[in-house]
This record gives sequence, structure tokens and C-alpha cells, in this order.
Amino acid sequence: MNSNDPNQPVLETFQNPETARPYTIRMRLPEFTCLCPRTGQPDFAVLYLEYIPDKLCIELKSLKNYIWSFRDRGVFHEAVTNHILNELVSAVAPQFMRLSADFNVRGGIYTSVVAEHRQTGWQAEVPVQLPTRETDQV
Repeated sequence: MNSNDPNQPVLETFQNPETARPYTIRMRLPEFTCLCPRTGQPDFAVLYLEYIPDKLCIELKSLKNYIWSFRDRGVFHEAVTNHILNELVSAVAPQFMRLSADFNVRGGIYTSVVAEHRQTGWQAEVPVQLPTRETDQV
């Protein structure tokens, strides 16, 4: 995959509106498709993107167009997941980013690929565990 492809949609960004507080952005992209590089058959996946922004955030419409650009590309699941993560990290330089790709069955096998990026020196904060309320229990 060539990241210098002139037909590749540009990933647009905007300034992080809250740089003083670390926060997580989570996205579910249920319409990812690409082609099997061996058979040319379509592959379908749900992508889950989670990131802690630094100075920039990803603009959603440009992300949608970028993700749709893989529809006619023959790529292996592992390669495309890592390629997309690399492109997103290049665009926004997040503190942390994880891309999970859950591919539908191919040849009787479901594939899930998870790739992560951590900014040098970044460490996750300890999550706060709140007590459950009676109304939260089913």
C-alpha cells in the first residue's frame, strides 16, 4: 500500500479543543471493506478506533472517505490494519491510539487484528473504579 497515492483521500484534522485534560475518543466504523488479495472476493470488517489526542483530532467526514477508499484494494487483514493505524498516527500524532479490526468470516475463520501506538513516554492513567448502584444491576 502506497501512502503517497494521489487518489488517497486526505485525512483532515482539527485542533484538540481540550488539551489540558486527557480524554478518550472512541469510534465504531461498521462499513469497512477491502478485497482479498488472493481471491479478489470482498472482505468486510467493523473497525474500532480508540485514541487519546494530543494536539490534533481526526475530522470524521475525511475519516469516512479515507476508510471507503480501501473498497477496491486487495490487502491482507494484518497489513491494512497496520497501514491505517500508521496513517492515522501520522495525521494526528496522538498520545495513544488503538485500531481493532474485526473481519467477517473468510474460509470458516474470523480474524481480529489489533494494532497500537504509544507516544514516547506516554503511560496510561489508572482507571477510576466507581461503585455500582442498585439500579445498574440487572
